[in-house]
Amino acid sequence: MQDVEQQLKQYFGYDTFLPGQREVIEQVLSGRDAFALMPTGAGKSLIYQFSGLLLPGITIVISPLIALMQDQVDRLQANGIAATFINSSLSSGERQQRERAIREGRVKLVYVAPERLLTQTFLSFLDEIQEYVGLALLAIDEAHCVSEWGHDFRPEYRQLGRLRVRYPHVPAMALTATATERVRDDILAQLRLNDPYIHVASFNRPNLYYEVRQKHQGSYRELLQLLREQNDSPIIIYCQSRKSVDTLTDDLCRDGIRALPYHAGLSAEERTQNQDSFIHDNVSVLVATIAFGMGIAKPDVRAVIHYDMPKSLEGYYQESGRAGRDSQPAQCILFFQYGDRVKFEFIVAQKEDATEQLKARQQIQHVVNYSEGIGCRRRALLAYFGETLEGENCGNCDNCIRPMIFEDRTIDAQKFLSCVSRTNQRFGMKYIIDILRGANTQKIRQLGHDQLTTYGIGKDVSAEEWGRLCRALLQQGLLSESQDGYPVLKLNRLSMEILRRQREVEVAAPIERPKQDSLSPQAISLLPEEQGLFQHLRELRKQIADENGVPPYVIFPDKSLQLMARQRPQNETQFAAIPGVGSRKLEAFYYPFTYAIRDYCENHNMGLGLDVSFSEATQKAQGESTSRRKSSQSTHHETLDLYNQGMSVEEIARTRNLSQSTIIRHLATMIENGEVIDITPLLQPGHREDIANVFQQVGMDALKPAKELLGDNYSYEELHIVRAMLRNS
Repeated sequence: MQDVEQQLKQYFGYDTFLPGQREVIEQVLSGRDAFALMPTGAGKSLIYQFSGLLLPGITIVISPLIALMQDQVDRLQANGIAATFINSSLSSGERQQRERAIREGRVKLVYVAPERLLTQTFLSFLDEIQEYVGLALLAIDEAHCVSEWGHDFRPEYRQLGRLRVRYPHVPAMALTATATERVRDDILAQLRLNDPYIHVASFNRPNLYYEVRQKHQGSYRELLQLLREQNDSPIIIYCQSRKSVDTLTDDLCRDGIRALPYHAGLSAEERTQNQDSFIHDNVSVLVATIAFGMGIAKPDVRAVIHYDMPKSLEGYYQESGRAGRDSQPAQCILFFQYGDRVKFEFIVAQKEDATEQLKARQQIQHVVNYSEGIGCRRRALLAYFGETLEGENCGNCDNCIRPMIFEDRTIDAQKFLSCVSRTNQRFGMKYIIDILRGANTQKIRQLGHDQLTTYGIGKDVSAEEWGRLCRALLQQGLLSESQDGYPVLKLNRLSMEILRRQREVEVAAPIERPKQDSLSPQAISLLPEEQGLFQHLRELRKQIADENGVPPYVIFPDKSLQLMARQRPQNETQFAAIPGVGSRKLEAFYYPFTYAIRDYCENHNMGLGLDVSFSEATQKAQGESTSRRKSSQSTHHETLDLYNQGMSVEEIARTRNLSQSTIIRHLATMIENGEVIDITPLLQPGHREDIANVFQQVGMDALKPAKELLGDNYSYEELHIVRAMLRNS
């Protein structure tokens, strides 16, 4: 792995690996199979992408969803890495064109779904690749789909073990973010990995804040307040049903929140449009059932809010883990009400298989225990996956941040347990509460329970409070609950101690949860004027992303823009030092971003290149900077030479394997540098004057205001060219 850090920076823009990445990559490059269990945001994708980049031949990535393939291919191509996908979204001509490029060895990574991969036609295609180009690596992403015990089981994944028989000498790698020990063992067995190197990282994601809020009539107002505080940060809200999704989306839109729905009841076209709008930051909130999310790698989601109870703790970890994939602070908030359990119990009761019923009830109970827990949320989540959190306090969940206050509820507990005893331990929580509160129901009258001494003795306590007490008793082991069919309350040894007044009962008092003022992405502390520059750069990023037809985070993540706002780079060495800036992005985006920084700083009286580390980097990397500058100048001149030879922008982009917007930026840069260029082919008749007039009205700092005034008949490419001419005049 000689010069591996240099290649990491060149292709991905990072100076160092995240924990565990290098070790797995080294094993794969040596030809060994590997299994990597790493939480979301820990860099699983880079492991097989970087390995595939270095290995001779073509890497096949098995991925479950089209959206996931598209996202990763967009990111790889933005970094100058030859990657493609083969799936049902392609026309016959597009598929054949891509297969031809693969056969000719012009592609390094190929994404494909397991359903297509296992067809005889595609297996024959793989045989051709192996013979003429060579298979470098078989990477199975989202490997938990292999296991029937996982939360996203896909039957096709269980057939992938056939690849190890067909290609025994090609290293294979399985990767997942979520797997219990049972699921891990199943993955290794089903995929037939040969003496794999196993890397199991911590499930802990310190940047995520966990909170559970009791759901009540005012919860919608709480949710609305949360969203209004977030300044259009991307947020996912999960609901149980399609109806809940539609109702909540309508309510949010009515109250001024830019929200869209996502569920299986929408057409495929609607789902795709809504998903794309969210990914491209055209809306800030997506309200969804769990049908959404598995193929979404949007890194800058600042919160995942479960407005209804999730079905399992494993599912909750996976869904909430879609927040903060960029390692910046994010929140995971669950609105919990015990009534959601009743809904799930009804659904579970419809299952014919008794084992499936038991498994589903156990999963629900895990969620209830987590939601009602008075201990560290993070500790509870990690314990579910067999991991122990060091220390008593994680410092980043509601139970650890707020001081816990307990109240003596011994007398109420005795009343409750006495009622369970007098009804012969044959009923569930709701019925016991009805008796205590003196409900006049037909069932109570028929069974004569209105004659019990405990009938009506708890009228002064709300049903919600009785429910909270019951769940606390269950959680502390002071009461048991049968799982044979309908959950029935049972007394145990500790229950009897309470009834005999040998044990006291303390229950956590309901108090206000700590309010975090914002789900702001500011992991990096910015001054007010730097925050303004950060927003200015986000607008530029959105504009460039729209021009290139990719999500904004493909251009740069928020962290890169935050560092640009704080450090304000103005030469190539400074810009290249920003995390996320590799060689391709240095070439494509150095000029637009440094121009935007300089113009903003001049207008707001801010200094440039302030970070002292930049001067040190400049001295250390002078030779490298000179080399990059020459390379940058060379690539711009190459574009100009082709243009002067009569080639169109489209032809140059195709010849140089660059986007048309990048070619336009090359030409705009050369115009600003004083080159005389015939711009007639680049502008529609009369557009030059119109654009210049609008620039006089709104300024040239950002193109979006001018574009909005001019309308769809004017392109961003034309705005770039006219702005360059005006700056040079």
